This record gives sequence, C-alpha cells and structure tokens, in this order.
Amino acid sequence: MPTQNTPLSLPVGVQTFADVIEGNFVYVDKTAYLHQLIAPSKGVYFLSRPRRFGKSTTLTTLESIFQGKKELFEGLAISKTDYTWPVHPVIRLDMKYASHPTFERAEIGLRNQLDTIAKNNGFELTVELIEDAFTALIEHLHAKPGQKVVVLIDEYDKPLIDLLDDIPEAKKIQGLLKRFYGVLKSADEHIRFVLIAGVSKFTKVSVFSDLNHLTDLTMDVRYAALCGYTQEELEFYFVDWIEKLGVTENKTKAETLEKIKLWYNGYRLTEADIKVYNPWSTLHLFNSQKFKNHWFETGTPTFLVEAMKKEAFDLDKLEQPVSDADFSTYDIEKLQIVPLLFQTGYLTIKDYFSEWNRYLLDFPNQEVKWAFSSLLVADFAELPEGQTSFIQLQLLKALKADDLTEFFSIINSLYAKIPSHLHDKKEAYYHSIFIAVCAMAGVPIEAEVNVSMGRADAVVESPQAIYVIEFKIDKPVEVALKQIADQRYTESYLYLNKPIIAVGVAFSSDNRQIIQWQIG
Repeated sequence: MPTQNTPLSLPVGVQTFADVIEGNFVYVDKTAYLHQLIAPSKGVYFLSRPRRFGKSTTLTTLESIFQGKKELFEGLAISKTDYTWPVHPVIRLDMKYASHPTFERAEIGLRNQLDTIAKNNGFELTVELIEDAFTALIEHLHAKPGQKVVVLIDEYDKPLIDLLDDIPEAKKIQGLLKRFYGVLKSADEHIRFVLIAGVSKFTKVSVFSDLNHLTDLTMDVRYAALCGYTQEELEFYFVDWIEKLGVTENKTKAETLEKIKLWYNGYRLTEADIKVYNPWSTLHLFNSQKFKNHWFETGTPTFLVEAMKKEAFDLDKLEQPVSDADFSTYDIEKLQIVPLLFQTGYLTIKDYFSEWNRYLLDFPNQEVKWAFSSLLVADFAELPEGQTSFIQLQLLKALKADDLTEFFSIINSLYAKIPSHLHDKKEAYYHSIFIAVCAMAGVPIEAEVNVSMGRADAVVESPQAIYVIEFKIDKPVEVALKQIADQRYTESYLYLNKPIIAVGVAFSSDNRQIIQWQIG
C-alpha cells in the first residue's frame, strides 16, 4: 500500500473500494453512512441512484467491510467507531453480466456468476434451477464459516431495461428476476445483510413483490448524501484540483466554485434540502480541466428515449408537482416519463411542499439541462450520425468566419426538425436548445454567465470576437439589445482584447424558430 505521503490521484474509472485505497486514489469518506446502515444485526435494503453516481463503489466498500479488511479503513469514519470487523461470506453480483438479448442467455450469464463464486469458495453447484442454485450458494456459504451471508447486487434492473424494446422477452426476464430475488426472502435465516442497487424503481414491485421486508433507501433523508459529493466534501477532498482549475479558467476560487456548482451540483434526491454533485462529472472535470457534458457522454438509456417518443412526451409535464407515488412506476408496458427522468438523473427535486406532500422537479444543473436538450435535438429530430457531424462542422465553420447569418440559419434548421408537441412556449426552452446545439458542436459557449450587473443568457467566443447574446421570445429583438446595454453585459470581456459584440435574438413561439437576430 502506498505511504501516506504519496500524492493522491483522481479515481477516474476506478470503482472498486480496495483499488481506490490501495492505489492511493482520493476516497470521499462515506463510511459513517455505511456504519449506520450495517449497525443493526439485520438489514435488507434497496437503493436507486442515477447511472455513474457511485453505487458500485458503495457496494464494494460494503464488501470490504464485511470481509473484515480493517486495514483498508484506517483513518476513515468507520475506524473510529465500535465496529468489531467480523468476517462474513459475501455474494456480490453485477447484473450487467446477466444482461443479454434473450432469456436463455441472461439465465446463463447469471448462473455463471453463481458458479464462479461457488468455485472460489471450494465447492460446486449441482442443482439446475437458477433459484435453487442461488439458495444452495447462500446456505453453503453460511454453513462453511458459521457467519451469515451478505448479498450485494449491482445494476439489479439492467437485464430488464435492456430488453424494454422487446416486451415479450422482457416479461420472461421479469419472471426470472422475480424468482431469483425471491430467494432473498426464503433464505432469510442465512442472511446478515442485503443491498440491491440500480437506476430504476419501475421494476421494484413486480420484481421484488415477495420481498416485503425490503427497506427502500432511495428517498430516505438519512442517506441523501450516501452517493455523490456534498459541497463540503468537494472543497475538502479536491482543494488542489479546484485551485488548478481556477488557474486554468483565470478565475478566483469563489468564481471557480460557483461555476463548478452551476455545472455539476444540484442533485436533491429527498425532501431534505441536501444537494450533491455527480461524482463522474466532477472527477472528469478535475481530470480534464474542462467544463463539458462528461456524464452525458457515457450514454443515455435507450429505454428512456424510446419511452419519451412512444408517449409523445409533453414538456409542460416537467413543471407539474408530483407526489411520492409518482416517483415509482411499475408496469414495463406503460412507463411513466417523469419518474424515469427523475430516476435516471435528468430531473431532481427543486422544492418540497410538506403540507401537501408534493415535489417540484427541475433540471439539477447546467450539464443535465444541456444534455436533455441535446437529447431532444439529436434523437427527436432523428438526425443520422453523419448528419450530426456535418451540422457540427458547419456551425464551427460559420463561427470561424463570423457568419452569424449562416450560424443562426443552421440552428433554425434543427428547431424545425423537432416535433411540434415537444416545443415549449417558454424562453428557457429555446435558450436551452440553442445552448445544447452549440455545445454538441464544440462551439465555445457559456450559459447564464454572471457579469457586471446581471446574468447574460450566453457568451460565445469565435477566433475573432466575443458575442454576448440575450434571448427573448415573442418580443422585439431591440428589447434584448437594450437589456445587454442597460445591464452592461459586455464590460466583463474588455480585458480579452477582442471585439465585444452584443447580439439580440428573438424567438417566435408560433413559428418555433429564431425570427430575427441583430447586432447592437
């Protein structure tokens, strides 16, 4: 193990707790939450979090705790408790290895994991049915060392959600998973602890219908920060990278922190006003020293895109308050979009009204807002991959030539391709699509920029100039230009020694396009 004086590295792509500690990577200490979770003599839990949010690291940390690897936890919160580090047999399953296009292959993938665990513990599973093999594995591991078994399941829903475009096959997988997870109830006397983690909750009732002793941690305020980084954790663990980013961005520490917060913070997952950063995006920001859509680049769940298209999703639904019941949807043939957007990380809790037990949802941050807009542009406009690349190239060429007429014409062509039911008559919609198109094309752009006397809608930099842009909907373009002048938006960029150009952009909600732009 590296010495304590060895500089820490960013754990980019490193998800296993033991690898993080032994490789001398930064570990944001979540063991106080985990100690609280395992303190009772029995626990059977479920946790839903968006993709790339630290679920795998949480499960592997629990694995090391239950394996009694006390030495890995030196200096961490759990090492300062009265925990006695008993050694338990651990079954850790990653259900992505059971994700296949057919029921038969999915069952083989799941069985292979069980056989490997049995082999690593010196025995062989001889029963045929998958649920019997799981039961035999649990019973044998309990009998062998005398301690009860710990079961940790990652991506529990992946075998199902990967088949939502094939409902008959998905229903077969649903039945398989129901029988398999049902073992956790029938074998309860042999089990010390269970944590089942995944992205969605829409399969929870149908898949876990037999697990009536399952405790859902998803919206438990005590574990709101179990995954993700709080503001305090960000500033404590990543101080060197924040300082380096400030130098790269030519900003003060306060300005740097504000920009990081705008881009990657804002995930509020319970009624308590506790917000966290997306770990994946934060680590990739510090590693690359670039503000971009790091999380979105890992891919949008196909089932979400298809469900939105199938339902002809109305954007106005994003602003409607929801109840507890709305956060879960259980019928794989009738998926509810708003809960899916929340579970997959595109929406988060903006406010909670306790007197009515209602939640108001919104995009958590700029990265996700742009990602969602990009989703609308690329998928709903049904742009082929080659055409997307061509449009990106044309936008960059227009900007390089300072040809704003061509620049806005290209963007208008994309607005025109988006189905009418997806258009929103609010300025923020047109604004976010504009920003997303530019971001996808690699155009140097910032949104909602704090300047001398207010906040500019967008700032675009070309090789020759800085464009400070203000958007208005169903108003004359002169109104946008007047706001830029009155609020003195352009003054913040005088130090760059480039022409600073004010640009007013007017949208029409009837035409669903930019109808005028003008330089001030």
